[in-house]
Amino acid sequence: MTEERETDELFREYRRTGDINLRNKLVEKYLYIAEILAKKFVGRGVEYDDLLQVASEALISGVEKYDPDLGNRFTTYVTPTITGNIKNYFRDYSRSVRLPRRVYAAAAKVREATNAYFAEHGTKPTVKQLAEQLGLDEETVIEALECRAPVSLDARISAADGEDDAPLYDAVSDGSGEFESFEDRESLKAEIKKLDPTEQKVVALRFLQGKSQLEVGKILGVSQMFVSRAERKIVEKLKEALL
Repeated sequence: MTEERETDELFREYRRTGDINLRNKLVEKYLYIAEILAKKFVGRGVEYDDLLQVASEALISGVEKYDPDLGNRFTTYVTPTITGNIKNYFRDYSRSVRLPRRVYAAAAKVREATNAYFAEHGTKPTVKQLAEQLGLDEETVIEALECRAPVSLDARISAADGEDDAPLYDAVSDGSGEFESFEDRESLKAEIKKLDPTEQKVVALRFLQGKSQLEVGKILGVSQMFVSRAERKIVEKLKEALL
C-alpha cells in the first residue's frame, strides 16, 4: 500500500471514529504545509507565530472536514483553505487597525439602530433600511456592520430578570447546561451547534465542564494559545448572534 493510500485510510478511520489521536497524527503529518504558507506572509506587519497559529487552526479544521473519497488529495484541498484563512486574518487585522474614524462612529449608530429595530420588529433591518434611517450611504453601513470591536468574556448582555446585566461568559458557562439565566437560551444553543467541531469541543470543555485552557489544550492535543484564540472567536460569534 502506498503512503498516500495509507494516509487516506487514516482519514477514513478518523471520520468513522473521531479519534483525537488520529486527528493529531494527521495534523502533525501536514504541519509543514501550515509552516510553509505562514512563512510566505512574513514581513507584512504580523508576527510569524501569529500567522502559524492561524494556519494551524485552518489545518486542524481541514483535517476534521476532509473526505478522501471525494477525489482530491489533502494537500490540494487544504492549501487554499489555509491561504484563505491567512488572507482573511490580514483583512480583519487591517480593518481593526486602519478603519477610518467615521466608520467607527457609524458602527455605534448602526448597532444602536439595529438593536432598536430588532426589539420592535423581531428581525434585523436591511442595509438599505439602516442607510435611509441614519442618512448614510449603503457602503458606509456595510463597513460599519463589518467593524467589530475586540470582544471579552466579560462582555455584558441583559439577563432575563431585567435587573443586572451579566457577563457573556456566564451565558455560556452555566453549569447546568440549560442556559436558564437568559431568555434566548434556545437561540444560544442553536448558535453553538453552528460552530465547527473543534469550537463545539472547546465550548463543552471550557464553558460547560469548567476546564482551564491548559487542560482543554491537552485534551484536544493543541496549544493553550490555540484554545485562547478559539475561545475569543467563539465568544465573538456568540455575542454577534445574541446581540
